[in-house]
Amino acid sequence: MPEIYDLILHNINLASMSEEDSYGELRNAVICIKNEQIAAVFSADDPSIKQLETNESIDGKGLWVTPGLIDCHTHLIYGGNRVSEFEMRLNGASYEEIANNGGGIVSTVKATRESSKSELFESAAKRLSYLIDEGVTSIEIKSGYGLDLETEKKMLEVAQQLDQFSPVEVSKTFLGAHAVPVEFKGRADEYIDVVCNQMLPQLHSLGLIDCVDAFCESIGFDLTQTKKVFEAAKELNLPVKLHAEQLSDLDGSKLASEYKAWSVDHLEFLSVENIQHLKESGTVATLLPGAFYFLSETKLPPIEALRQEKVPIALATDSNPGSSPCLSILLMLNMATTFFKLTPLEALKGITVNAAKAINRAHEIGTVEAGKQADLVMWDIQSPAELSYRIGGNPCQLVIKKGKIVLDKRH
Repeated sequence: MPEIYDLILHNINLASMSEEDSYGELRNAVICIKNEQIAAVFSADDPSIKQLETNESIDGKGLWVTPGLIDCHTHLIYGGNRVSEFEMRLNGASYEEIANNGGGIVSTVKATRESSKSELFESAAKRLSYLIDEGVTSIEIKSGYGLDLETEKKMLEVAQQLDQFSPVEVSKTFLGAHAVPVEFKGRADEYIDVVCNQMLPQLHSLGLIDCVDAFCESIGFDLTQTKKVFEAAKELNLPVKLHAEQLSDLDGSKLASEYKAWSVDHLEFLSVENIQHLKESGTVATLLPGAFYFLSETKLPPIEALRQEKVPIALATDSNPGSSPCLSILLMLNMATTFFKLTPLEALKGITVNAAKAINRAHEIGTVEAGKQADLVMWDIQSPAELSYRIGGNPCQLVIKKGKIVLDKRH
């Protein structure tokens, strides 16, 4: 008796992203979905497809299908905005000058502390809708605009609500070590003790943390302080990530590699020497072209050296109010190819298979293969490279999450 599938997609061109040096293209493909998973992938020439039975089928009419896209580094939950600082930068102030004078992250902290949970949920859900509209099916969201237990908890609870009530899966990252709050000005070590001894264990006990992050930078926290955070995470068996080498080289990526971090992110000032540490630890290099663009940076990440060592390269929006107010994952593809000179294949891998590695979900998502979760996007394009080629316009036609249609723009 033939197996009955929940959904079958046919007459499609597939970019499975399951092969190392290609898109994993399969023309005139058939994808069978059952119990939220990809049950089988066939060529339409396979004689066994004549025996397939399904409750629902979709004729792709020759459109392309990719894995659901993954935005593996965002700060999507926050109060207010930083339009005034954008204007200040254009009048000559640097990002560091703004931060050192009470602006930057600290100004968003004030607005976030003053926002209710419902206000934060509503604004974040609206931002998330733009990403879903471009095929994002999984996302990482960081806290870090609270810098006190109450507000960090509020942010992570909103991330949990988004996971429960939106059609995407949310990986929740605790970023208490994002900046020194005003009440601890000049007492960074004391604040780190609060992060490690109070915030982290209490929030973990509530089940609100999937990963722990820190901002290791001249305007953030030094290596010693970052290591304290990593040690506290290790004691709780929590994995880590790190903002590293964005504005200077503090060897944060080396430290992160020692703790087998899921990813190190930004990396404009990453040294060639530390790339070897990333390779050995299996840590993903996450590039954030939106911040590079928005801050008018000129120092490029060491792309060729990362390539040579075969370090997985992920891309993300870094969606945040101060340095990357970006709500377009597709724009990141174009920026990564034009600014960083990634190939279109490397860029698309950066928001699929490698982004899945950056949130430790590569065993479930990021490619279209039997046994993986049925997260799929259908595109009105002529080839996968077109996703990097376009500037503006949105060719996304259909989004499927765990085998269910969550967005349909075909009609």
